[in-house]
Amino acid sequence: MFKDSIPGLDKVFKTDISAPKVVLVTGPPGSMKTSFCYTLMSKYLEKQGEFGLYTTLEETVSSHLKNMESLGIKLSLNMQVSDLTDIREVDSLISEGGSTDYAMFLEKMIRHFKKTRGDKFTVFALDSLGALYSLMEDQEGMRKKMFAFFKMLRDLNLMTFVIMERSISGDSQLLGNEGFLADGIIMLGLDRSRGKLVRYIQVEKMRACSHSMERHAIDVKDGGISVLGPIFDG
Repeated sequence: MFKDSIPGLDKVFKTDISAPKVVLVTGPPGSMKTSFCYTLMSKYLEKQGEFGLYTTLEETVSSHLKNMESLGIKLSLNMQVSDLTDIREVDSLISEGGSTDYAMFLEKMIRHFKKTRGDKFTVFALDSLGALYSLMEDQEGMRKKMFAFFKMLRDLNLMTFVIMERSISGDSQLLGNEGFLADGIIMLGLDRSRGKLVRYIQVEKMRACSHSMERHAIDVKDGGISVLGPIFDG
């Protein structure tokens, strides 16, 4: 179960989250969005014996793995990490106004793994949605494609985590179409109100799942992330 994959996460989720779902993992820089998704996937896949695909658009695979290893988070043998740096290079060489449809490329890659791995392929992560938009010339058109893209992920019965940058004060209602289309929104935040920096997790919505609405402090140490407990104001 996902809620048992990270120590203390069962304090946040009373019932487990199950596929198919598209979950936005949002928060400001430094809130451990990537580390949270990577840890959750790695631990879950290791326990369940299923297969997952983690696609990073913001860094190379080697850089990503190095960062995760520095936190003591090991790569699960059941998870593949991919990047699109080679596709960006090819795209820069295309002449006469041609450009790569990155959303279509992602869909083809996902369908390929679904075909080769079958029902074992259960988890997909995209890091990040903002990076995907930045690669597209028609960003408004790309946003309109999200409905079809999210539907495709659900049709393939995948549990999907989509990382999306968000300011500390950013309201969930300001996430745009993505916030309405997603099945869940997990906020990873930074609390500086008591003179020290505290990282926390808060579930703002999760369809078909019983969960806490409180902010829970998280700790980062060797081996990944753990959830400590509720943050009480005052």
